[in-house]
Order: sequence, then structure tokens, then C-alpha cells
Amino acid sequence: MTDLPARMTLLESLRQFPAFENVPDFQLQWLIDHSEEESLPAHHVINRPGDVIDHLLLVIDGQIVIDNGQDGAGDDLARYGPNSFMGLLPFSRMREIRNRVITEGPSRVLRLHRSNLRELAQSNYELTESLVQQMTTRVREFTRMTQQEDKMASLGRLSAGLAHELNNPVAAVVRSAATLREHMRATPEDFKAIMHLQVTNEQVESVNETFFGKIDRKGVNGATQRLSLMDRTSLEDDVTDWLDDHGIDDSVDLAGPLVEFGFTTDDLDGILEKIGEDNLAGITRWLVNNLVTEKLVMDISEASKRISTLVGSIKNYTHMDRGAGKESVSLSEGIRNTLTLLDHKLRSKHIDVALSLPDDLPMVCGWPGELNQVWTNLIDNAIDALPDGGQLGISSEPDRDFVLTKITDNGPGIPADIKDKIFEPFFTTKEIGKGTGLGLDIVQGVIKHHNGSIKLESKPGQTVFSICLPIQ
Repeated sequence: MTDLPARMTLLESLRQFPAFENVPDFQLQWLIDHSEEESLPAHHVINRPGDVIDHLLLVIDGQIVIDNGQDGAGDDLARYGPNSFMGLLPFSRMREIRNRVITEGPSRVLRLHRSNLRELAQSNYELTESLVQQMTTRVREFTRMTQQEDKMASLGRLSAGLAHELNNPVAAVVRSAATLREHMRATPEDFKAIMHLQVTNEQVESVNETFFGKIDRKGVNGATQRLSLMDRTSLEDDVTDWLDDHGIDDSVDLAGPLVEFGFTTDDLDGILEKIGEDNLAGITRWLVNNLVTEKLVMDISEASKRISTLVGSIKNYTHMDRGAGKESVSLSEGIRNTLTLLDHKLRSKHIDVALSLPDDLPMVCGWPGELNQVWTNLIDNAIDALPDGGQLGISSEPDRDFVLTKITDNGPGIPADIKDKIFEPFFTTKEIGKGTGLGLDIVQGVIKHHNGSIKLESKPGQTVFSICLPIQ
């Protein structure tokens, strides 16, 4: 215990704590009388990971840091300066510390042992109230921090795959643009040949109909005719022979682009019949020139659409352009965006996805970013649990006043002896470094935040997470 002069100084120090604004002096004096004042040197380790927490710690002076114990730059997890609280609080279930607690410089603290908390609560109402408020603030901050960390971890898991997914269409755009530039440099020579042709309006119209007919059919079908490699090679040989038979130099690949758009020797015979032999070489080169241009433009267009889809998915996933409040949420949209961003993981394990998401699924009212964390954690966990070639099923349907969403996988299942633990914080079945154990705890917290529920059923070959969320 301290003598009277020091006690008065300490009382004045406690009066500097904003949390003690409405606490009577006699209750602060009770705190002083039942606590131990301690001066700590710089770099003094107060607690190590695994230490039992038995004290409420009030920081009077100095700086105390919670870090990961690596003594590296940027490893601080939290910092506490003067007039702050650490350690045990009334009614807290804290038992041990998971990180190192160390002083940054000389510090002065006040310690209250766990054994005094019952008397504190019974005889010091205002003091207890202020400390409980500190605990609820701590819980809110921890929840916010863990949700944010989990969201960042989710984005981190998605970022590598997203970069890979974006790299392919970006490379296609660059490659096609460069090829198109080179191709356009050869166009003037073909243009000269066209200018020397003697064709009627009817002949021009017939060539246009053939050309644009093939373009439209390719656009509608969305791809080249689905031919086997052997059939395609055979068709290209036939077209090449036809061009040779009609004296058309095939030093530049003409057969490939023609076959790409579905031209056959019958089509070429039809063109020959309408325009005549004298115009055939020039018209054929004009056709191929425009077909190559069309193909490159289509490739750029498709790659750009893929980029747009990916960017749209990540924007919708993070909700970068929306407010932080509740809003109408389409579960289908959130699930589809999440699947788009996890597509690389699904394809890497050849996982078959069966989706059943009705177009008329009712909207729910909630926080889209939080719900996307739910889908990311559940789907990502299912992917990790599934073997190569596994099956993932996702379905949603109205269920009275709720929307019931089920995420099913045919993995090995969750053993019965740990089913009751999987929603506990920091519990994980993944290898060290591959899981924090916070994912399902956050999933459960988010669903409760939305006044919903989550249920697990699991056996070998079938694991089902059922999520009920109230309809808007």
C-alpha cells in the first residue's frame, strides 16, 4: 500500500481518466487502497504469450505495447498510453494472454488483482459501471478489428487469383492490339487490289451478304464452329486445295481465317459463281483481311468484357461505392460475385459447382460487405475440404419469412467430436499458417447481426451449412 501523500497524488492521476469522470472520490480511493502501484523500466516484459491474466492494469504514465513478440518493425498490435486500461475487467472471461505485453519506455501502472473484483462490483457501483463500459468498448473494438482483419484476409486470398484472372485477358488485349496494328499495315496493298476490280453492285451485295452472314452467325454462336482438331485440319486442307486449284497464292494464311468463320469450299464455290474467276483472288483477300480484323476486334472485346466482369465483381464484393448502412441485398448477386473471385481455386481443384439461385429470390436487408464475408469463408472452407474433382452445391429458396441458403460439399465431413467447436474463436483444423480460426466465428457473428441463424450437418461425403436470413 502507499502512504497518504502518494495516495493523494495517485487519486489526482486517476481523476485524469475520462472513464472516471462520474466516479466518486471514495470509490477511486477504494481502488487505490486495494491496488499496487508499480514503476516499470523501459522494455520490461509484463506478460508473455500463455501467461495467466490475474490483474486489471491501469496505465498512469508511459507507453505499453502489445506485440507479436518478434521484435520486428511494424509488429505492434496495440498501444496503450496514459489513462488507459489493460488486462482483466469485471465480468470478463479473459484467462490468458495470447501476445507479449511490454513497456516501450519507463511506465507507471496500478494493478488490481482478480480476487478484489467481487467486492468491487458489490460496493462500488459507479466504478464498476465505468469499467464494464470499458469492457463493452473493448469487445466492440475487437469485433470490428477481427471482422476487418478477416475481410482483409479474404481479399488477400482472392487477390492472387484475381491477379491471375486479370492477367490472361489483359495479355490477350495487348497481344491482339499488337497483331491488329501489324495487320493494318498490310491493308493498303489489299486495298489497291480491290480498287482494280470490276464488280457490279449486285456482286458487291452478294459478297457483303456472305461476309456479314458469317460474322453474324459467329457472333450469335459466340464461338467458332465446334470442330475436332482432325476435322478442322481436314477442312483447312480442303480450302487450301480449293485456293490452289483456282490460282490463289496462299503464302499468307488464307485458309485458317476462312475456316475460323465457318467458310467451306461450297461457300467459296458460291462466291466464285457470283463474282467470276477474274475477281476471285482480290475478293478472297479482301474477305480474309476483314475476317482477321473482325477476329482480333472480337478477341479484344471478349477480353475487355472479362476484365469488366472481374472488376465489377470485386467492386460489388467490397461495395466500394456504397454507404456503410443497411440496404436491400441480393444474396444471388453476392454469391455469384464471390464465386467469380474464387473461380481460380475452383478450377485448380476441378471442382464442379451446382448453383440453384432463383431469379425471383426475395431480397434481405443487411450489410452487403458482411454477408460477402460469410459466403467467402464458407465457400473457401468447402474448397479447402474438397478433394480434386469434388462437388460444391449452393442453393437458396424462400422459407416462410426467411431465405434459406445451403452450401453443401461432398468432402470428408467434420468429425463429430469437433462439430461443437468449429464456431469457437481461434479453433481451426487447418495447418499452421493456413487458418486463424476466426472465419466461422465471424460467420456466426455476422449472421446473428442480421437476426439470422446458421446450422451445420455433417457426415462423410456430405457437409451442409444452412443459413437462414430474414426477408426484407
